Amino acid sequence: MTRMTPPPARPGRSDSATEPPFLSLHTTVVLLTALVLGLIVGGLAALTHVPPAGAVLAGLTAAGSTVPVLRSLIGRPHERSGP
Repeated sequence: MTRMTPPPARPGRSDSATEPPFLSLHTTVVLLTALVLGLIVGGLAALTHVPPAGAVLAGLTAAGSTVPVLRSLIGRPHERSGP
């Protein structure tokens, strides 16, 4: 009979369960929503025939200004207190 060998372990990763994620779910949702809103504002500004630099500046301004607002609107999930 043939035996299957287990796949080799990934080098450099001993405990991936103890390593925290790079970005939390809250941060990811806030940044992606700000990115989408910035793209929408920049696209709408480009459709009004402003120079491309102005459309980029409008999109960046919109994305940057929505981050604090979204951070307060999209609340962090409440941690459970016991079973």
